[in-house]
Amino acid sequence: MMQVVHSRFNALLSASVLSLVATVAWSQSLTWLGVLPDGDWSWAWSVSDDGAVVVGVAENAAGQWRAFRWTVDGGMRDLGTLGGLESVAVGVSDDGAVVVGWAENAAGQPRAFRWTVDGGMRDLGTLGGDNSEAVGVSADGAVVVGWSHNAAGRGRAFRWTASGGMQNLGTLGGDNSGAVGVSDDGAVVVGSAHNAAGQPRAFRWTESGGMQDLGTLGGDWSWALGVSADGTVVVGSAHNAAGQERAFRWENGVMQDLGTLGGLESAAVGVSDDGTVVVGEADNAAGQWRAFRWTVGGGMEDLNTTYASLLTNGSVLLVASDISPDRRYIVGAGYNAAMERFEAFLLCAAAHNGDVDRNGCVDDADLLAVLFAFGNSGSNLGRVDVNCDGVVDDADLLIVLFNFGSGC
Repeated sequence: MMQVVHSRFNALLSASVLSLVATVAWSQSLTWLGVLPDGDWSWAWSVSDDGAVVVGVAENAAGQWRAFRWTVDGGMRDLGTLGGLESVAVGVSDDGAVVVGWAENAAGQPRAFRWTVDGGMRDLGTLGGDNSEAVGVSADGAVVVGWSHNAAGRGRAFRWTASGGMQNLGTLGGDNSGAVGVSDDGAVVVGSAHNAAGQPRAFRWTESGGMQDLGTLGGDWSWALGVSADGTVVVGSAHNAAGQERAFRWENGVMQDLGTLGGLESAAVGVSDDGTVVVGEADNAAGQWRAFRWTVGGGMEDLNTTYASLLTNGSVLLVASDISPDRRYIVGAGYNAAMERFEAFLLCAAAHNGDVDRNGCVDDADLLAVLFAFGNSGSNLGRVDVNCDGVVDDADLLIVLFNFGSGC
């Protein structure tokens, strides 16, 4: 088999393929995820590791909000409710098998849920009150975070596990708190909590250290919305001294203002596993909110400018809600001019180096994966579509070949 594989790649290094090499450019693809049957809009909140599963909220035919799970093979699926009318999906595990969010029960109370492919939607309960919402989930789906009312009707950040149930994480001295994000291993939780002065402040919680106030950008409040895989980088939004909301990136005790796209305000919503890439929304010089991507080396860029070639005339990417762990996929919501509606999107934003199985080594297994998928096409083929152009072809094989042996 290896002899056949290597023979195939020797053939690729022909004059015709070498001419292809001169013209190969990294490609990207944009997929509008559609809406539920007879619904008017959708919004993507989170994406799985391989970009094959996206979750969010969409309107159904009755005008109700419904949690959805989108897959490349099955399209957009309504995950239902806990007996009530509405639901919202906010987080998804790395493999796409676990979804978290909130759904109304038969009494019309929003309850945190954990949905699995095999078990469906499970009510995670509350901290003694009526309402709760799940917002974040660990990489393996075992730890869920969010907020819940306690018996006194105060909001409290929680961390849930199957063995321990719902744990109250407390506050920063005030009345309310809510958790939004969690590290891959479930050990670090981030969100916002009121301090003794009643000001909401971004926090970072650990079992050993408790809840840490991350400060502000010179203003009164801040809110953490995302955290890196190891829990060392936190992103969100905070007021600056002028009272403007600004996207921030916190690391090693320092909160950095990520700026805007020429306007006054911004908010960071998601961060890559390694903490080097941040996504969110920011206003431009015309006061229009646009989806952004910020990198340590390049600063903030408008995704509408970077990926203008993928957008039909009049279409706009308004907010980037999440980025996959490897920085390859970005999801969010925008205006799809072709359909004349507000719609969830999946952006395949970057080629990878040919490590299809993500084991750190570009080797024969990666070559075989691309070969076996050769000729397949579609809007989302996963990592076998190495350059994100919607087809598995010679260009993908060449990337693997040129990086063969890397990391091994």
